[in-house]
Amino acid sequence: MPGGRPRGRPSRPEVLRYATCRLPEGVLLVAVSPRGLRYAWLADRPGKLARLLRKAEPAAKLRRDPKLRRWAEAVRDSLFGRPHRLPMDLRGTPFQRRVWSALRRVPSGQTVTYAQLALRLGFPGAARAVARACAANPLALVVPCHRVIRSDGQLGGYRWGVRRKRVLLELEARVRRPGRPRKAGQSPSRARRANLVANSSSSAC
Repeated sequence: MPGGRPRGRPSRPEVLRYATCRLPEGVLLVAVSPRGLRYAWLADRPGKLARLLRKAEPAAKLRRDPKLRRWAEAVRDSLFGRPHRLPMDLRGTPFQRRVWSALRRVPSGQTVTYAQLALRLGFPGAARAVARACAANPLALVVPCHRVIRSDGQLGGYRWGVRRKRVLLELEARVRRPGRPRKAGQSPSRARRANLVANSSSSAC
């Protein structure tokens, strides 16, 4: 157009690859951007998770990718004390990212209260803000917000359902050897972990 500004090429839609995996209580979906793991979500049915992903990323090009099975397995295995080394594309406010970082230091099989977590972050009295950050967590299991409970010992809320939160905590408790508290970062034996994985998953990813 004479006298007008040249139009640039339209930007290409971002590609998000995803896969699902069975869990002891429902289904896990992992979605990966070119930068790393962006979502790890839980539900009863994979179709519901696919719809949530489309709603969250309406401009993205979604591709189901069976090669992400290993990513889903790595996320699932974090329940059994096996830390993952997946690159993450974690998005949130500075406060949310601080809460999520603190959550990743809570060992499998242990819990912390919202008030305790706020105190660790240097924000005593900010338990409600911590709870909101937990609710906004896009990486279930990877950022283990299910390990945060209320000060009165009740489970509190969970984005993916209180029943599922209870199952996850019970499953993690089974990994710990009776009478011998496990140190942070120490993994259960390979045979015990493999047995728990086999018993907790009714089908392959």
